[in-house]
Amino acid sequence: MAEYADEVIPVSVDGAEDTVVADTAAARRTARRDGLAVGLATAVYGISFGALAVASGLDVWQACFLSLVMFTGGSQFALVGVLASGGVAAGGSAIATAAMLGIRNVIYGMRMKPLVAPPGADGRPASVWRRGAAAWITIDESTAVALAQSDDRAARTGFWVTGVVIFVGWNLTTLAGALIGDAIGDTRAWGLDAAAAAAFLGLLWPRLKRVQAGAVAVGAAVVATLTTPVLMPGMPVLVAAVVAVAVGWFDLFTRRRAE
Repeated sequence: MAEYADEVIPVSVDGAEDTVVADTAAARRTARRDGLAVGLATAVYGISFGALAVASGLDVWQACFLSLVMFTGGSQFALVGVLASGGVAAGGSAIATAAMLGIRNVIYGMRMKPLVAPPGADGRPASVWRRGAAAWITIDESTAVALAQSDDRAARTGFWVTGVVIFVGWNLTTLAGALIGDAIGDTRAWGLDAAAAAAFLGLLWPRLKRVQAGAVAVGAAVVATLTTPVLMPGMPVLVAAVVAVAVGWFDLFTRRRAE
């Protein structure tokens, strides 16, 4: 007897193919469940983004458009956070900061392309529409759910379910949050002027499990704190990025195995 998920399936030589099919189906069910759970939990953050975007000076439709075309939470929060601090004058630094954070999605795309948009049986590349849709929803969460699965089919299922659920949910909750922020008027009276930093920290915190990541975060925070009084809003974030470059370049805090 072999156990798969919650089912017990008899295994025999003649039934080996049925066993493989059942195993694959169980893996895809798990991927769908993971994708739905992560997608719904992540989409809720869109309410915060919509309210913060309005607090930073955007109107409701600008906030919604930003979520639609940018669709990467870390970059979106960084952009509205810089705008909230420096206004329109900080627009250049806000865009540069958001773009710098968005570079990670390019790396995700290179890793995920062979998995979610493989060539067809005839050897031809996946359609432009499929590749475009996959690129649009290649974010932290869809990549993480896909890579956590046990086989390629389950990974594709997890990727698409997670990405689509977050995309739809995030844009709907952005609209709701923007309407709420627009309705309450002065968002600073509700403490929303400081919520961008808190929301971004919430997104960052789960990634600080390793010594190197924690060291980069602390070093960057110190640099940003020291440069904030003397640089225009947004620039301290870009300067603090040098900490990550230095740590990565010199491979600091990495434990090497003895040869």
